[in-house]
Amino acid sequence: MRLHSLEHAAEEGLGSIEHWARTGGHNITRTRFYLGEALPHQDDFDMLVIMGGPMSANDEALLPWLSAELRCIEQAITQDKLVLGICLGAQLIAKALGAQVYKNTEREIGWFPIQLTQAGQHSRIFGALPQMLTVFHWHGETFSLPQGANHLAKSEACLHQAFAYGEKEKVLGLQFHCEVTPEIIATIEQDTEPAPGAFVQKRRQMLDQSALCAGLNSTMSKLLERLSSLSDIP
Repeated sequence: MRLHSLEHAAEEGLGSIEHWARTGGHNITRTRFYLGEALPHQDDFDMLVIMGGPMSANDEALLPWLSAELRCIEQAITQDKLVLGICLGAQLIAKALGAQVYKNTEREIGWFPIQLTQAGQHSRIFGALPQMLTVFHWHGETFSLPQGANHLAKSEACLHQAFAYGEKEKVLGLQFHCEVTPEIIATIEQDTEPAPGAFVQKRRQMLDQSALCAGLNSTMSKLLERLSSLSDIP
């Protein structure tokens, strides 16, 4: 299978998704917007993975490529491709499907649990996960649920943590991060301390809990296996 990732910041690459793809013999190509790289043709990939970034999904006036990226996502969904969005990526999928992206009541930064909804517990992709799962967060915005999407998970700070779109669930949006590695956490830890908040950890707390990445990356692989199983392309 040919996987193409849309990457918005050097520090927010594929993480453990790259290990899963290479181990499974899948081909990886990239569009790194921060390097000015071009979007792919729809015929050049089977699965689109949209990563996170510090910008807003609403920054189209500031970032000329953002409108083209939204069209690319919309076309991939229309063509029944596999589509996975993480953090900003989930927000971009939601916006491409006509939903709103807006500031969340709370910023959510660090390790906090999510809870599966009833739909999540019965989802073909999420159904095998535990009902409660601690994941990594780094976001201040959220999205309304797109029409035709199933709400899969929530947290205390943010209602819409995950959704699957369409009857086949071939489009998956995750507001949280399962792909993050200890190396990524260490890179984040070197930066400026985030402003305090009710759901904001200090960088040292994030780093001290980086052992959670191993289990989280295993969860990411399970989700990817289930998502990729929906494709007719090996």
